[in-house]
Amino acid sequence: MPGERSPKDTFITVYGRKPVLEALDDADLAVDKVIIAEGLRGEPVRAILSAARDRGVPVQRASAHRVKVLAGNGRHDQGVLADVVAPRMAPVDDFLDDLIGPASVLVLDRVTNPANVGMILRSATAAGLDGVLLPRRGVPAIDPLVVKASAGVAFRAPVLRASTAEEGCAALRDAGFGVYGLAAGGSSLLEADLPDRVALVLGNETDGLSAAVRDELDDTLAIPMLGGVESLNVASAAAVAAFELYRRTR
Repeated sequence: MPGERSPKDTFITVYGRKPVLEALDDADLAVDKVIIAEGLRGEPVRAILSAARDRGVPVQRASAHRVKVLAGNGRHDQGVLADVVAPRMAPVDDFLDDLIGPASVLVLDRVTNPANVGMILRSATAAGLDGVLLPRRGVPAIDPLVVKASAGVAFRAPVLRASTAEEGCAALRDAGFGVYGLAAGGSSLLEADLPDRVALVLGNETDGLSAAVRDELDDTLAIPMLGGVESLNVASAAAVAAFELYRRTR
């Protein structure tokens, strides 16, 4: 049975007055709570308090330092944050405990650009994938930058959490997944014979797949490149991979 989840595996924390107000104004989002720095006043704060009251969302006061710690971004939190429920976020072990039948997953191995993370979440969700594994270390937190790049899809994306990419890959392999890295020089992704449970790993924007993750791979696959093009941006590669997996399951 799944244990009690960490808040980091349950909520997406948004910070800043405008993102928090936008979350409160979106009826499709369940906001667990709002936290405002002690002594913070002004019209934007009054608007947030009013929206929270209308939604029945609890509001807590905390020190400005505490808000910065919880937001994880001391320059842009503006003294306010909100915890938004992410209904499809889960620790990878819980996901695997509940999994029956085939599944397709993307794994991010030290992808560092928040815009890339957001666009990958959007593509994977659009393609109907079962999960995108975002490790807690090595990948940006799902913050307003990621949410913006995903056009809001990050809140409902099927996010899987693990401590590191290599630990996530090991858990997937133990559950019967074939785990393949996307890298130049591999066999064609479009022609490969893939198992019913498959995970495709996307590496760092500059350095590609890490050595630790390569140790967990069954093989590497590549997206065929024509016209003298050597590679795609990681978010573009993720979109191709996601819809190739979609094509195979349909």
